[in-house]
Amino acid sequence: MSSLRLVLITGRRINQGRSMDVGKFSDDYFKSVALAELDSDDFEKLGLKNGDNVEIESNYGSVVVKAVKSRKKHPGIVFIPMGPWANRLVNPDTYGSGMPTFKGIPVKVSKTEKKVLNVWELFEKEYNVKLYTEDLASENINAKAETKVIKNVVCSFCGCLCDDLEVEVSGNRILKVKKACALGMSKIIHSNKNRILHPYIRVNGRLEKTDLETAIKKAAKILAESKFPLLYGWSNTTVEAIRLGAELAEYLGGVFDNTSVVCHGPTVLGVQEAGYVTATLGQIRNYADLMIYWGCNPLHAHPRHANRYSALAKGVFVKSRKERKIVVIDVKETDSVKLADLFIKVEPGRDYELISALRALIKGYDVEFDEVAGVDIETIRKLVEMMITAKFGVIFYGLGLTMSIGKGRNIEEIIRLAQDLNEWTKFVALPMRGHYNVVGANQVSTWSTGYAFAVDFRRKYPRHNPGVTSATDLLNEGNVDAALIVASDPVAHFPAKAVENLLKIPVITLDPKWNLTAAISTVVIPVAMAGVEVEGTAYRMDKVPLRVKKLVEPPNGVLSDEEVLKLLLEEIKKLV
Repeated sequence: MSSLRLVLITGRRINQGRSMDVGKFSDDYFKSVALAELDSDDFEKLGLKNGDNVEIESNYGSVVVKAVKSRKKHPGIVFIPMGPWANRLVNPDTYGSGMPTFKGIPVKVSKTEKKVLNVWELFEKEYNVKLYTEDLASENINAKAETKVIKNVVCSFCGCLCDDLEVEVSGNRILKVKKACALGMSKIIHSNKNRILHPYIRVNGRLEKTDLETAIKKAAKILAESKFPLLYGWSNTTVEAIRLGAELAEYLGGVFDNTSVVCHGPTVLGVQEAGYVTATLGQIRNYADLMIYWGCNPLHAHPRHANRYSALAKGVFVKSRKERKIVVIDVKETDSVKLADLFIKVEPGRDYELISALRALIKGYDVEFDEVAGVDIETIRKLVEMMITAKFGVIFYGLGLTMSIGKGRNIEEIIRLAQDLNEWTKFVALPMRGHYNVVGANQVSTWSTGYAFAVDFRRKYPRHNPGVTSATDLLNEGNVDAALIVASDPVAHFPAKAVENLLKIPVITLDPKWNLTAAISTVVIPVAMAGVEVEGTAYRMDKVPLRVKKLVEPPNGVLSDEEVLKLLLEEIKKLV
C-alpha cells in the first residue's frame, strides 16, 4: 500500500525530555523527536522496514521523519513526539481557547526515499532562516574542591517538584544525583551543557558577542519602541522573576502570557466555568483507593508520579497498590497501561462524549447505545460502579483532553463529573502539569492581573480573551511587533504558522541554554538556571509552593532571570 489515512497524536516521551537537556541541536534530540511511531499492522501495510522514512501530510503542512514500529497496538494512529517536526503538521486553530490542536489530526502517511532533515536543514528549507549559535559548550568547572551532599533538593523539571533528591557537589561541579527520575537527573547532571555563556546581538544576520550592558540597552530599546509586545514563557523560572515579568508587561502595555497555551490553558477555562474539586498530592496518596489517568502518560511525562503520589505510593490509610484500583483512559495503549486494572480505549476527539455518558449513568439516566466513543456500554457501566463505590477517587487528566477537540469544554465536563461523584463519595480532579513552575506562572498572573494567562495590557488595564490575546493566536495572526521570551522555546513548540510570524519580528531571549528561539533572536541574554544555580519559589501541580535550592554557582558573569529583568525594567523606564 502506497499510503494510509491515519490520525496524528503528538505528545511527550521520556527520551525526548532527556535529550532536551543535552541540547536541541544534539543528535540525541534529533533521533528522539524526528520520528513517527506506527502500529505494527500499519507499518507492514506501508511496506516499511527498520530504518525507512515516511512523509506525513496534513492540511497544515508536511514533514519527513523516520518510521518506527511501535511496541504497543494502536491501529489507525501515528504518534510523533512534540517538537519542530510534529509542528509542521498540527492545526494552529485554537478555537477560542488559546490552545492549538496538537492531537487528533487527520494525516496521510506514505513511504518515501526523501531524507529526514536535521533541525538546521528543516528551518532553512521550511522557514528560509539559518539558525545560528555561537558556543555550544560547557562552562569550565573546577572540580578540585571539597565534596558535599545537599539533601532535600527540589527537582525543577516537571510539576511533581519531587523534594527528596540528594545531589553530590564538588566545588562548582555536580557529580551525582540520587532519587531523581531520568528527566530530573538529566536536567541537573547536564546543567552545564549547551550553555549560553555571553550576551549576543544580531548584526547583519549573525549573532555577535557583546557585553551585558549593551544587550540590555538594545533589548530595552526594542521593547520601548514596540507598539504591542508579547512577553511569553515564564513556566521554567521562579515566582520572583515571573512577578517582575507581569510588572514589565503592564508598564509596556503588552501581552503577558505563559506556556499554559501549549499545555493546560483549557484547564483554566474549565475551572472558570465549573469551579474546582481538588486535593493535594499528599491527601491523594494517603486516601485515594481509585485513581484514573485520563489522557496522560505519567511513566513518560512524570516518571516518579506513580511511586511518590499515586498508583504505587504508600499512603497512611491506603497502604499499597493492592488496596487501590487503577484505570487508564487514552486513545492508544501507552506504557502507563501496565499500571492499570482496567484500560479503556477511547476514540480520538470523543472524550467529551464518554464523560457525558458517565455523568448520565451516575445521575441515574439510561444510555440507549451499545457503545459510546468506541467504548462498549458494559465497560462504561463497570467504570461507573468502580467510581461510585470508591472511598476516595481521583482523576488525573492530561494533554489528551486539553490538546484535542473540545479543549476547555472537556475539562469543564471532567470537573462536573467529579462534582457529580461527590454525591456518592469523595472525588477530585487534578491536572498533570508539565513545566515545573507553570502553576506558579498561573498563580502570579492571577494575583497580579486577575487572569491566569493571555493577559492583554494594551488599554493599560488587564483584559483576558483567549483565542485573541493568547500568544499562539497573536502570533498566528501576526498581531505583535516584538517578543520577550523568558524560560521557553516557542520556535520549537508552536505551530508552524505562529513560528513563521515570530521570525518576522525582533525577539529577545533570556535562557540558560541555546535553543531554537535563541538561535533566531535579535538579542540573547544568558541567565542562571533556576533550581540549580538560583533559589526561589515554585508551585507544585497541586498549587503547593516549594522552595527550589541553589546547588552551584552560575557561569561567570551570568545573572538570574530576576536580576536581568530588574535591569531591563530600569532601562525601559528611562526610555518610556
